[in-house]
Amino acid sequence: MNSYYLGIDVGSVSTNLVLIDDNKKITKKRYLRTMGQPIKTLKEGMDALQTDMGDIEIVGAGTTGSGRQLAAVMVGADIVKNEITAHAVAALEINPEVKTVLEIGGQDSKIILLRNGIVNDFAMNTVCAAGTGSFLDRQAARLNIPIEEFGAYALRSTMSVRIAGRCAVFAESDMIHKQQTGQRVEDIINGLCEALVRNYLNNLAKGKNIEAPIMFQGGVAANVGIVKAFERELKTNILVPQYYDVMGAYGAALLAREEVKANHRTKFAGFHAVAHEFSARSFECNGCPNACEVVEILSDSSVIARWGDRCGKWSNLKNDKPATKPLAATSADAAKTQKAAAPI
Repeated sequence: MNSYYLGIDVGSVSTNLVLIDDNKKITKKRYLRTMGQPIKTLKEGMDALQTDMGDIEIVGAGTTGSGRQLAAVMVGADIVKNEITAHAVAALEINPEVKTVLEIGGQDSKIILLRNGIVNDFAMNTVCAAGTGSFLDRQAARLNIPIEEFGAYALRSTMSVRIAGRCAVFAESDMIHKQQTGQRVEDIINGLCEALVRNYLNNLAKGKNIEAPIMFQGGVAANVGIVKAFERELKTNILVPQYYDVMGAYGAALLAREEVKANHRTKFAGFHAVAHEFSARSFECNGCPNACEVVEILSDSSVIARWGDRCGKWSNLKNDKPATKPLAATSADAAKTQKAAAPI
């Protein structure tokens, strides 16, 4: 039976799953729209992987993204890491010389500076929508252009049209104004790409020393108009990896492999684990002035995990710890271990 490591990246816009083999090669990937339903989407992704791959053994699992804690509880993750670490690890695996990672996803954007193979500095923008995938999706829909062709329109531009890109609302208003004055759609889209790149560099990269090689990751890396705008602004080539859209999940899988190699055990609960009914709820703790919002995850009506408190009052109250299985276990042994594990 073939063995793989699973990486999961649960974000607000997309949920990505990646399987890698022991040689760190991506064997299978799934890119799904979260649609505000991370539990349902993750279940669908796990079912799809099992259908695609058949009888396989997962010997390690890692999670990242804004929903990393939830995903970790559902599948039994060996390691849970933030997006900065996951994207950096993935970039370095593909190109150990990379010094700058540009990452633009559906709802946020990041810049990561790497020096000597470690994260030296980073910045995140989770507030402004300008330049994110969801904003570009909306503009493509408004112009009745498939998002897959949006960047290609920018490449056909023959002149520069300046668009105000500091704010998503102003950018959209400016685009409409330029359309009303008779500007070509190609030139407007190219102007938008340039405006969004300026916004990214002026906000996230301000004061930072951007050095090549530069790698562009995240769903927006598929937009060739944005890529070319970055290249013109930075005056260097931009590397777009083959699996640009699932690099966070790839990094999580690589980290899981490293963790399991060190511990020789895995907490992965099996594909069947996500078949349980999961739900989430939250409450405000009144134990101190912090008034922490505590998130509870329930499986089949039983609380199996909590997080969000600063002091550990609630997150330290756990039911049974998830069982772990040695890597050398046979499939039959693994099945017994998973059956005996607490419901997750």
